[in-house]
Amino acid sequence: MASLSSSRRHWVIGDVHGCAASLEALLDQLPACDRLIFCGDVINRGPQIGATMERVWDLVEQDRAVWLKGNHEQDLVDALRLGSWRSQQGLAGCDTFRHLGERRCRTWLERLASLPLAYWGNGWVATHAGFDPISWRPDLSVRMAFWQAYDGRFGEVVIGHTPGPELRKINGIVMVDTGACYGGDLTAYCPETGLVSTSAGLRSLPDPLRGGHPSLTAREWSAQALAARPSIAALERLAAGPAAELIPAAAHRPSECPGAPPCTLASDTP
Repeated sequence: MASLSSSRRHWVIGDVHGCAASLEALLDQLPACDRLIFCGDVINRGPQIGATMERVWDLVEQDRAVWLKGNHEQDLVDALRLGSWRSQQGLAGCDTFRHLGERRCRTWLERLASLPLAYWGNGWVATHAGFDPISWRPDLSVRMAFWQAYDGRFGEVVIGHTPGPELRKINGIVMVDTGACYGGDLTAYCPETGLVSTSAGLRSLPDPLRGGHPSLTAREWSAQALAARPSIAALERLAAGPAAELIPAAAHRPSECPGAPPCTLASDTP
């Protein structure tokens, strides 16, 4: 379920959702000797899903990155295991399935199924959405119940899953999904230093009814979509309290690894 990090510095990256160009721009800003923790939901939504999956998996195989399971990865695994697209509405409506097709999706099945649910660092942990406040196991869809119940038992918890306009700190929880696929930024957060690095996400969404030309800016679409979600409104109310803190991106590029040993691979243990 989890991995334990060494002294190597880490960057936890929010939901990429097929935004390959944004990911490349972000990687250019991050030190090559640091480790990347993808917070899940690498797939679906964006225009370059296959390329994004391949890029992240290459980083995993190079032992530079850990890809955590998100609810989108789990949903695809569940749907593929139930049957073919001809009998599964969940597959027919899945962006990843439409982009890759059944044969290519099935080559990813075991990889996606084996993704870990959490990555444990020194005084912090990364997971996709949070922890079930009863069992305290990783939960891929939890929101407000975890935000309100978290008591600091795991140290700082870095999560994706819930998009917002900026990186947010609430009740010992750091939210790094800044809506790259909706016109926001793609964000990376270093739990050892508190530094933040961002790259621009999608700036417009294609309208398939108009030949793929953008008809509504992603920021407008995002604002409409998020305004309709009670959980986001609840987050804003929670964020208005004294425990909340908005964290701007670092003003300088984190191009060095101060205090870090030579770039050895992190030693991960179950």
